[in-house]
Amino acid sequence: MLSVKLTSKNRAAMARRRSKSRVSTEGPKERKKCFVMCVRNDENPAALRLRKTYEVIPDGKAAANHLIRVVDELGEDYLYPENYFVTIKNSER
Repeated sequence: MLSVKLTSKNRAAMARRRSKSRVSTEGPKERKKCFVMCVRNDENPAALRLRKTYEVIPDGKAAANHLIRVVDELGEDYLYPENYFVTIKNSER
């Protein structure tokens, strides 16, 4: 029986060779920012201003329930009904 002593460099090299992951080792990709404009603020006039643009934070579970997550006037991200907003198309520059 052959015994081999592995150093930390050897372990890392073996892990890279054995890995079947296709995940890139580059940094996280920047997601395209999405913006909406407030057209209604019945329940939260202090948190949302009419005709102001807000950044959207993607949230799949919220979208399934017809809600949208935005960063509001208070600097916090909260869920609001999606009918409070209209989507703004971003232009490529």
